[in-house]
Amino acid sequence: MAKTTVVVVDDSALVRSILTEIINRQPDMQCIGAASDPLAAREMIRNLNPDVITLDVEMPKMDGLDFLQRLMRLRPMPVVMVSTLTERGAEVTLKALELGAVDFVAKPKIGVADGIRALAQDITDKIRIAAKAQIRRLHAPTAAPAAATGGATPPLKPASPIASLGRLSTEKIIFIGASTGGTEATKDVLVNLPADCPAVCITQHMPPGFTRSYAARLDGLCKIRVKEAQDGERILPGHGYIAPGGMHFSVERSGANYIARVQDGDPVNRHKPSVEVLFNSAARVVGQNALGIMLTGMGADGAKAMKTMKDAGSYNLVQDEATCVVFGMPREAINAGAADEVLPLQQIATRLIERLRSTAGMSLNRV
Repeated sequence: MAKTTVVVVDDSALVRSILTEIINRQPDMQCIGAASDPLAAREMIRNLNPDVITLDVEMPKMDGLDFLQRLMRLRPMPVVMVSTLTERGAEVTLKALELGAVDFVAKPKIGVADGIRALAQDITDKIRIAAKAQIRRLHAPTAAPAAATGGATPPLKPASPIASLGRLSTEKIIFIGASTGGTEATKDVLVNLPADCPAVCITQHMPPGFTRSYAARLDGLCKIRVKEAQDGERILPGHGYIAPGGMHFSVERSGANYIARVQDGDPVNRHKPSVEVLFNSAARVVGQNALGIMLTGMGADGAKAMKTMKDAGSYNLVQDEATCVVFGMPREAINAGAADEVLPLQQIATRLIERLRSTAGMSLNRV
């Protein structure tokens, strides 16, 4: 079986050495080059034609984001970002995902060598996923945020402006699960929701330190208000709540209100936050008032729980293979019998609103 070939791009000789060692220890991959800056990387990519590159953000001669943008426009290929776990690092990483990077690894600011070695499994898993991801070309020299899709799809035509929903039942809650490629896919759904839509609860696989910046970015783009979920707060219409990195997020009931439950705990399906945790709470607490959405991602997290949601009366939309970066979680949800409809990403928000309007006259009480 052919090995996945990787070029490492990082200005630190230590990081290049450690990443090369980690990659070459894997039986199914090989580091075929290590570049200290984007200009050297450009020649390596041209000459060696790797399957995947790992890319640092802050480097000499050319910024990692500038290099990534040119790469995705001229020679699209799978890229895993190696980001520093800082506030600026989080913001830059989100921009990299917008430009087409498949995923990222957050290296610690202190104790880099030990930190990267501790992340060896995570790094190699993400390289494997990236090697299989669907990558498409950026179509403009400067990709507008609304046109960037995490590398999965060509620029989407903006959905028609969605009119106010009026007084639809405030009992309803929309639940979204996503992983690889999901930061941009979730954005593409949320930006097309009106300000008065039902509450949206989101579990996106992200590590601690990145979800706050992600929520702030979405809040600036969307008509709804978007924030990190906080334990005990009320779940309100017109708001989006994102599971904090490294914590499980679920919805519970307190009297007449829905509230957020944000708790530590063991990983579920190897993830924390886990879509399974959020979707199981949707089935248990929200029942027929829930609407489920499964977006791009590797693995099976949330598939069984989405079927439990459907059995409890929810209506579920699943992203189709053609528009996914990785068709793992959506495929598993479909195979589990959890999907009511399978749709291209660009149709999900519109169909969601149509579904809400079609049930507006129905009296759905909490279970």
